[in-house]
Amino acid sequence: LDAKRDWGFAGDYVEAMWQMLQQDEPDDYVVATGETHSVRDFCSRAFAHVGLDYQDFVDSDLRYLRPAEVDVLLGDPAKVRRKLGWKPKVCFEQLVDMMVDADLELAQREKMLVDAGHEVIIPSE
Repeated sequence: LDAKRDWGFAGDYVEAMWQMLQQDEPDDYVVATGETHSVRDFCSRAFAHVGLDYQDFVDSDLRYLRPAEVDVLLGDPAKVRRKLGWKPKVCFEQLVDMMVDADLELAQREKMLVDAGHEVIIPSE
């Protein structure tokens, strides 16, 4: 839960890619927010968004921890900001809220189908 990542919205990243494609010369860029948030931060925000405390629902099991996992992944977006003027529009909190809302909407649709007598097939991962 303490692993930190640079969480960003795919739509913002697509905009950065589009801006890259508009340049006369190709170049290398790091598209990132430049901020880190832990998995714990993500859980806390996601559960709070629906009025719950993540600590009542989330547990970690040492069997599933990856020993070679990097603790912190953080991108440096300085060049893409400097050369393209790009910066993300969606902040971490908005991103988590969007993800939770999308899952809630999907669950509501699935429930409506089940209530109407339809079978809902959920793909296995």
